[in-house]
Amino acid sequence: QLQLVESGGGLVQPGESLRLSCTASAFNLDRYAIGWFRQAPGKEREGVSCISSTSGIFTHYADSVKGRFTVYRDSAKNTVYLQMSSLKPEDSAVYYCASDRIEYLTLCTLSPDKERYDIWGQGTQVAVSS
Repeated sequence: QLQLVESGGGLVQPGESLRLSCTASAFNLDRYAIGWFRQAPGKEREGVSCISSTSGIFTHYADSVKGRFTVYRDSAKNTVYLQMSSLKPEDSAVYYCASDRIEYLTLCTLSPDKERYDIWGQGTQVAVSS
């Protein structure tokens, strides 16, 4: 079964850092663009960051996280990471990773379109509070 698993969430204070991981057991993440999304209570799911397949070198960030978050791959571990620094209370949400259904894309999109991103993880909670 094709599945993504997120981990690394937790409770931190403002200004601290977290690194989220997105792993897959049954398919090679290098072939697919991977998106990171988040959803806070009462809000719509929004795109945070994405990274193209390894056919390209493209990354993209929402304005709200640009300069604070970094997305990158470790191909040997079949894992995509989201390094989050200088966290703010407004970053609190459930974070999801998702895989684009199209292989070998050299770009990626922040739109949480489930017809585009067809495999989703179960989410990991991030809470930023003093």
